[in-house]
Amino acid sequence: MLLAFSASAMAQATYTDAENNKYEFQKHWFLNLQGGAQYTLGEAKFKDLISPNVQLGLGYQFSPVFGLRLQANAWQSKGGWNGYETARTGNPYTNDYKFKYVAPGLDFMFNLSNLFCGWNPNRVFNVTAFLGGGANIAFDNDEVNDIAKTLQNLDAYELEYLWDGTKVRPFGRGGIDLGFRLSDAVQLVVEGNANILSDHYNSKKAGNADWYFNALVGLKINLGKSFTKTPPPVVVPEPEPVVEPEPVVEPEPVVEKIEPLRRDIFFTINSTVIVEKEQQKLQDIIDYMNKYPQAKVQIDGYADAGTGNDRINDRLAAQRADVVVKALQDKGIAADRISYGSHGSRVQPFAENDLNRVSICIANAE
Repeated sequence: MLLAFSASAMAQATYTDAENNKYEFQKHWFLNLQGGAQYTLGEAKFKDLISPNVQLGLGYQFSPVFGLRLQANAWQSKGGWNGYETARTGNPYTNDYKFKYVAPGLDFMFNLSNLFCGWNPNRVFNVTAFLGGGANIAFDNDEVNDIAKTLQNLDAYELEYLWDGTKVRPFGRGGIDLGFRLSDAVQLVVEGNANILSDHYNSKKAGNADWYFNALVGLKINLGKSFTKTPPPVVVPEPEPVVEPEPVVEPEPVVEKIEPLRRDIFFTINSTVIVEKEQQKLQDIIDYMNKYPQAKVQIDGYADAGTGNDRINDRLAAQRADVVVKALQDKGIAADRISYGSHGSRVQPFAENDLNRVSICIANAE
């Protein structure tokens, strides 16, 4: 479902702020540098199963919603007992142990803020969900091997999945990133993720999968521009005309003036679907573009100010422009002949509120 939403949201890669500055999304690489703590699910006390953790990631943002991240999570995991009753002495046995690991993997990342609220490069807070997996490479398991010798001497708990050396196991994971914008290039990121492996990970047989959970804080750094910003055009007053004697010129042949074509395609409330009664307007534009191969068309999407809010109306306006663009391209109109933009509800072209649920299309062959 997230992939389907991502595909539809890729078209809305522009944003216009209150000062009419226009932003366009740019695909870009990014770097994650994070550190924090890990809790390995086990039988010891909670505090005894906390260990340090670091993560390094390199990713690529394909659209405002969808990205991929190659990451490596590493340092330390733990296991242990809390009050296990030994067979020979009857005394409770309590201990914990640690071992090292590095877990490279690939994450599919979905920016939920952009998915549901529309892309805004100036948003201060973003929520990103991710799903992924990879290979967990565990090693340096000496502590639990030493403990196993003690347990054998006490006729106590037998570690049925005890391992030594280096072990490689597949893992799956999912989590959430909370991003706080510090600048155009840098975010402070708070991440939580859950990782699942086979029951063999912590040397103990439990009859269920092993888990560890990471809480990380760090930076996300964009490598290159993540958007371009175009300021509104500056209006320069025209100079006073200089009156000069009109030269005598030969009459020029009369050239037929091609009038531009305007069609206003209206939508129902909270909708981005072109209804049947508006289809003829769309066909008028297609006929005009086919008649005049040099013609180009400008499409601007709007939303009414009487309903919704800026977040919702920005999304509706962008999608109303996008649906007209797609309909023209589906009928063979080349993309380089189409320009489009959206204005949310900040601009109201009509005095009547309901008429502002519209895409205004102006085709010009001059």
